[in-house]
Amino acid sequence: MLSMGVYPHVTLKGARNQQARFKELLAQGIDPSQHCQEQKQLEAIAAENSFEYIARLWWAQWSTARNQRHADYVIRRLEADIFPIIGRKPVTELTAPMLLMAIKKIESRGALDIAKGALTTCNQIMRYAVAHGLAERNPAADIKPSDVLKPTKKANYARLDQKELPELLQKINAYDGQPLTKRAMQFMAFTFVRTSELIGARWDEIELDNKLWRIPAERMKMKTPHIVPLSDQTLLFPSERRDGKSMSNNTILYALYQWEYHSRMTGHGLRGIASTILHERGYNHDHIELQLAHSKRDAVSASYNHALYLEPRARMMQDWADYLEAIKTRSIDITI
Repeated sequence: MLSMGVYPHVTLKGARNQQARFKELLAQGIDPSQHCQEQKQLEAIAAENSFEYIARLWWAQWSTARNQRHADYVIRRLEADIFPIIGRKPVTELTAPMLLMAIKKIESRGALDIAKGALTTCNQIMRYAVAHGLAERNPAADIKPSDVLKPTKKANYARLDQKELPELLQKINAYDGQPLTKRAMQFMAFTFVRTSELIGARWDEIELDNKLWRIPAERMKMKTPHIVPLSDQTLLFPSERRDGKSMSNNTILYALYQWEYHSRMTGHGLRGIASTILHERGYNHDHIELQLAHSKRDAVSASYNHALYLEPRARMMQDWADYLEAIKTRSIDITI
């Protein structure tokens, strides 16, 4: 006796078709009941070796060393773009064309950067599968983004011309909105850190006696610690909401929009202006790049390099703060 399902979920026609298949199995000397059990076991094995199952194993290991927000974003993108297409495929059967189908679908909606990131993630997942003996080869290794995706034009952060810097500083100084927003913009101008580093600042990162701000690796883009020498002009500030949370990324951007700098300037643009002017004023390129935290450093050298050239960098940052104070009132020429 075999159950074929419950009516009306299984129609009479469907039941007759199953009965016909069972009779064919019997004619071949195969027990239909045992065959069904074997098929369920094979499906269970396939599910445990599916791309989605392996991807979640990879993510659980990979995410422990990543920023939580970034890790959550990666798994959401897999769930939205990749799992619906190839998630149920066993990694042993996954081919480059199957993977490409999922990537090209993302590209078709104009999300080129997401498509490129998805391909990179799939490559990491399949490398994990190979490394753990779950697959013999990595089909994603056969595909390079430049071979299958349209090239993307890198957009530079909007920034003012350096001759407009005095006017910007004057507007920051005269800002009559929230006082802490004003201090945040002043602090960013003096330190030219990234906005995310600025709004996440904590008092335990500050060494007032040494005039240093030590940003831990987990809050840095390059995931290595960074030191910011603090000039006499710099101040630290809490959240405007006074509830322990940081101010929004958009706080500074909205202030810039009020001054009609929309599409012409961002908080990040201050970094570009600082780099240009400091180079023009003759400061050492290595000192500037280290202060911008541009150099990607491996974990072994990070503890040494993040403090490299600290004394000349401290002098450079104090000179930079003095320079901004001076040009704010146009008391010196900003050109060399």
